[in-house]
Amino acid sequence: MSNDLKDKRVLVTAGASGIGRVTANEFLAAGARVFVCDIDAKALQAYQAEQPTAATMLADVADAAQVDRLFDAVSAKLGGLDFLVNNAGIAGPTANIEDCAPADWDRTLRVNLDAAFFCCRRALPLMKPNRFGAIVNMSSTAGKYGFARRAPYAAAKWAIIGFTKTLALEVGEYGIRANAICPGAVEGDRMDRVLKADSKATGRSIEELRAETVRDTALKTFVGPGDVAAMILYLCSDAGRRISGQAISVDAYTFAAGV
Repeated sequence: MSNDLKDKRVLVTAGASGIGRVTANEFLAAGARVFVCDIDAKALQAYQAEQPTAATMLADVADAAQVDRLFDAVSAKLGGLDFLVNNAGIAGPTANIEDCAPADWDRTLRVNLDAAFFCCRRALPLMKPNRFGAIVNMSSTAGKYGFARRAPYAAAKWAIIGFTKTLALEVGEYGIRANAICPGAVEGDRMDRVLKADSKATGRSIEELRAETVRDTALKTFVGPGDVAAMILYLCSDAGRRISGQAISVDAYTFAAGV
């Protein structure tokens, strides 16, 4: 990566762990000025200790009022914004549709879809005057396939792709790009929880489900958080300056609904 990310201003939501943490660290390593928010106070405190040059704030981006306070802080600290990484998301329930509680449905869409809208509507007034910027929204391979027992999650991730393509059409004239990333099965705590929940729902062993997940990819492997972070930085760099409105898979080529 060249020096084109140096001193750029970046907000990474849910940036204190997982993909968000790795992404924030890669931006810092590239010389960017990074602001991280997260709902997990303990993880955020640990991240601040690890990366004292990053700005941090406790925030639930599924709450529009908290997003307003977050962007007031971002504007005050960074003086503007160049890149927004809408990384916040939850797995949601593992249940057949008739067994899915409305509250679980609502919360899953609120975090995985509404939060991106809340953040974009506040980010764009900071980006448009500079006629430059990039927004990366987190979708999933679940945004391209149907996934049994994951209806709220899949619905939100499909919607993120439509939202992103529409966003790209609206902001392109301002030099702003918008893309969605579709990770496959990403190694980490969330994937462990998903497999555990699926094991409980189906009676199959976690080991069997893990093996099936790997088998349903062309490269026969899980994806690492760093693989996703690398694509995010590419899309924000000058190398990605002509890429917008895309839903880009980083999934070792998942070809069946095994995630």
